[in-house]
Amino acid sequence: QVQLVESGGGLVQAGGSLRLSCAASGRTFSRYLVGWFRQAPGKEREFVACISRNGDSTYYADSVKGRFTISRDDAQNTVYLQMNSLKPEDTAVYYCAARYTREYSGSYYRNRNEYDYWGQGTQVTVSS
Repeated sequence: QVQLVESGGGLVQAGGSLRLSCAASGRTFSRYLVGWFRQAPGKEREFVACISRNGDSTYYADSVKGRFTISRDDAQNTVYLQMNSLKPEDTAVYYCAARYTREYSGSYYRNRNEYDYWGQGTQVTVSS
């Protein structure tokens, strides 16, 4: 069982940066692949990025590639999403999610139905 809590959202101007954090409970966090998703008003929840158990493999949606960076610190039971060069279209509620996986690296999951645990979300608003 994993409980996830996101933080770090806020209001930022276009071109600015934010770093989101996803803090997890439990001693076995290192067994989980972790992803970030986002949901804008009136839209479906969409995949943003994910990171493998050992942190060696990362995968990004095309819309954020080159601007966002996902990382993890298992000693702190935390996954981060560094967001640079933010655009108004990045405005959304951002969620982190986790799923147990046997693979240490090399796998990725883009479908929200593939994740078992979710946080409550944090709002990111980018003004133009």
